[in-house]
Amino acid sequence: MQTNFSLAQLADAAIRDSEQILRKCVHCGFCTATCPTYTILGDELDSPRGRIYQIKDMLEKGGPPPETTVKHIDRCLSCLSCMTTCPSGVHYMHLVDHARAHIEATHSRPSADRAMRDLIARVLPNPRLFRLALLGASLGASLGRPFRALLPKRLSAMLALTPASVPAPSYSDRPGVHPAQGPRKKRVALLIGCAQQVLAPQINEATIRLLTRHGVEVVVSKGADCCGALTHHMGKEDLAHAAAKKTIDAWTKEIESGGLDAIVINASGCGTSVKDYGHMFREDPAYAAKAARVAALAKDVTELMDGIGLGRPVVETGQAVAYHSACSMQHGQRIKEPPRALLRAAGFLVKEIPDAHLCCGSAGTYNMLQPELAGELRTRKVAAIESTQAQAVAAGNLGCITQIAGGTGLPVVHTVELLDWATGGPMPDALAGRAAFRQGGAQAA
Repeated sequence: MQTNFSLAQLADAAIRDSEQILRKCVHCGFCTATCPTYTILGDELDSPRGRIYQIKDMLEKGGPPPETTVKHIDRCLSCLSCMTTCPSGVHYMHLVDHARAHIEATHSRPSADRAMRDLIARVLPNPRLFRLALLGASLGASLGRPFRALLPKRLSAMLALTPASVPAPSYSDRPGVHPAQGPRKKRVALLIGCAQQVLAPQINEATIRLLTRHGVEVVVSKGADCCGALTHHMGKEDLAHAAAKKTIDAWTKEIESGGLDAIVINASGCGTSVKDYGHMFREDPAYAAKAARVAALAKDVTELMDGIGLGRPVVETGQAVAYHSACSMQHGQRIKEPPRALLRAAGFLVKEIPDAHLCCGSAGTYNMLQPELAGELRTRKVAAIESTQAQAVAAGNLGCITQIAGGTGLPVVHTVELLDWATGGPMPDALAGRAAFRQGGAQAA
């Protein structure tokens, strides 16, 4: 693709990088076939190729973008399916992240939209505020669909995602060291996450049990909770970089004191961002080296466990499990076989989901900001999952788990919860009382 940036514009590192990305695009259109929003809407402007043209025009002209450009960029899920499909190596993730930052810096959104985005950006990454917000939202959610129908669509969508009850704070939230059982094989830091520690602390608990049982010492570092991914993908670079720097500093102290063999992440959306820290801070002289070192150590929990090898199952499994590979896992990190291999090693029958490359509609804050499109994507994803006749669904990202669970009666659990249960941990709460899992649960007891 030909570009027309001025020399003054190309002096800016972000523009310079985006120009190189744009030049790789050859207009082939392969990306349109795998884009979820194009699949639904059939509009070229809601395809990666269409968005690339709009981003090029927006960045070349500079200044505030037109409303139509903002609309079509906002509709992008950042699922990165287009990057898997692209034969030319267009790094769409970096391009659309730059576009969102430009929009955030130059575009004046309507007051209601701006307020909603600011609320999400301030509350979700803050565990204390998020817990309080959930407790308040649960009152509204308890009033049911008739009440939600009276609210604006976005508020209604947020209430629909509110859990029936908010879990109590967990021991896994607290900074500290969880010793390995038996000889120590590795020492790792665990990202406990901001929203995850509030919504689903059982995921971190299962991760700690699984890793320590397999000879891994697990460190929860003080200050390392939010990776900045959520605000980064909203274009709010200041908030994102502040959170990321805090986390980088916490892990750097750990690296320089006790040493780390890896930084383990059990939310693939977070993992994609942490692995990109080297790019995020490439122009920051104080953080470039530290960020690159952290990024190099980052591993999804299934990557680490695949290298260690799963211990023999101690309960009878054999149930059919549909494995949902989150977009951030399969397209962002390109991790495909390790989770499936581990589930099979744990004794489960892994079912492949049709059209598995298509997003479930969660995509960070997407199901709150674009509820109609997110709902359509969830309906399609659930239909594909249920067609497998699986008895449960496994996924490696909390957002996907929450999104899919809202549309199906099947239990949806994190991959590590199944691996933990199979090798000696408690049965996941979501499986309790399910006929297909009673035999294994009885033997585990």
